Amino acid sequence: MKKLVASSLLALATLGATAASAQGVVRNTLPATNGKPARILESAEVPASATTLYVSGQLASPVDPAKPTEFGDTKTQAMSAFTKIKAILEKRGYAMSDIVKMTLFLAPDPKLGKMDFEGVNAAFETFFNVPANPNTVARSAIQVGALAGPNFLVEIEVIAAKVK
Repeated sequence: MKKLVASSLLALATLGATAASAQGVVRNTLPATNGKPARILESAEVPASATTLYVSGQLASPVDPAKPTEFGDTKTQAMSAFTKIKAILEKRGYAMSDIVKMTLFLAPDPKLGKMDFEGVNAAFETFFNVPANPNTVARSAIQVGALAGPNFLVEIEVIAAKVK
């Protein structure tokens, strides 16, 4: 009976958790659906020995610098914000794979009359659960009335963590 309880506890402890990465961060995964890994994590455990970086919300850059008020659709804006986040992380010695938490702020797309969740997910899927970055993140998405300017549809903030 003791062996059964011990093995059951061990199974519960490892259920849904990935192995601790080299950085010491544990990413607790959700079950795969339709044969695809879950888009987001159930949670992430960051040890006290980790260094964390809090990246302020990033908005898109103009699609064309000659047209400073044109930022594109939700996917285009999310791609731009992720690219800016990647550069900030790299400048500080982090990578996209070090992100553990993300918050997406989405304004309604005037063409759709609602937030374009599919568009932001399409951009997200080019940076996470891919060969260059097999990790994903704990994530929240919030629809807001508006962002810093009338043409912004996406703002993304992240928290990255790693053991140095």
